[in-house]
Amino acid sequence: MSVKKEISFEKAMQELETIVGKLEEGDVPLEEAISFYKEGMKLSKLCHDKLTNVEQEMEQILKDNGELESFSVQEDEN
Repeated sequence: MSVKKEISFEKAMQELETIVGKLEEGDVPLEEAISFYKEGMKLSKLCHDKLTNVEQEMEQILKDNGELESFSVQEDEN
């Protein structure tokens, strides 16, 4: 299982959940567990990068006249 750049966020998350499930079972040989861990870290980085990219894209919104406008989401303080 190798990480591909064109993999979707959803597919990467699904594969990451599968890897976590296998590692949580605890009966995986050490070499295989290390391989799963490495693959999981690659998938985690890919998901993080995709989220960061989307976040950067969403920081700007097109106005009706086609001009870009900065946009930020304010989080509720509870």
